[in-house]
Amino acid sequence: MAKQSTNNNLKAAKKAKNDEFYTQLTDIENELRLYKNHFKDKVVYCNCDDPRVSNFFHYFSYNFEHLGLKKLIATCYKNQNMELFSTNDSEQAVYLEYMGDKNGNKIPDIEEIGIQPLKGDGDFRSTESIELLKQADIVVTNPPFSLFREYVAQLIEYEKKFVIIGNLNSVTYKDIFKLIKEEKLWFGHSIHSGDREFRVPEEYPLKAASSRVDDKGNKFIRVKGVRWFTNIDFNERYEDLTLQKKYTPEEYPTYDNYDAINVDKTKDIPIDYSGHMGVPITFLDKYNPEQFEIIKFRKGDDDRDLVINGKSPYFRIIIKHKKL
Repeated sequence: MAKQSTNNNLKAAKKAKNDEFYTQLTDIENELRLYKNHFKDKVVYCNCDDPRVSNFFHYFSYNFEHLGLKKLIATCYKNQNMELFSTNDSEQAVYLEYMGDKNGNKIPDIEEIGIQPLKGDGDFRSTESIELLKQADIVVTNPPFSLFREYVAQLIEYEKKFVIIGNLNSVTYKDIFKLIKEEKLWFGHSIHSGDREFRVPEEYPLKAASSRVDDKGNKFIRVKGVRWFTNIDFNERYEDLTLQKKYTPEEYPTYDNYDAINVDKTKDIPIDYSGHMGVPITFLDKYNPEQFEIIKFRKGDDDRDLVINGKSPYFRIIIKHKKL
């Protein structure tokens, strides 16, 4: 997919504050299998999820017993159509509670799902949603990308474990990068490159070549730079990045305004350089906190963007080897 098409999709959505990107079930399954042992006896909260189309709600309700969950909660933002669960067709935000299979058919039936109206609009920042958040142990969802910083800040404030979808460029936000540097947030394991397809609402305008409509009339767009963000540990996070290249001053120039060498590709990090190195933000896909230390982001000693021979490369993360 062309980068310009992806940017057009994201810019159009941000301008319209249309953040309803519905994550595909396969992407959810591929990531959440890493955390299976963390869900036992836990309350899971999906607080940006319309259960009519949310594959997060589908995944947890159909795997409730398999994961050993205690409770599943989902909130819907001003849901317009609740015919799956009730006859209420007014503009009404609701929250749902599922406590597991009661009739033995291992299916989350309508009568087993508790549905309660919300007084407000179901926004994750509302008092009602925050009260539900307080009940939760783990939050799993695809939050509005235009509110990603505010969303993560709330999870940190209430000390919640989480596995959420976001965009790679979110790490360039000062407050998000600070969490990464302090080991309070890191990338998940299952998405490291390429683009991902999301279903979007019926009224969503499809203007890019990276979009499609299936034979049932469902709309989809593809988005580059998608990543999972989490603060739940998993074994794969501690796998060393295999390095082969050695340092030469000719191949690794230093910055004009900071004592570090520039590395254009993560795979080219020199195995024998003990000083500071500037690497692309995609380095975080391979970041092992036992192998590397993150020093800072983007700025030189003059508090301006890093510069090489008078020119600024794309954003760089300053790191150093821990084992040299």
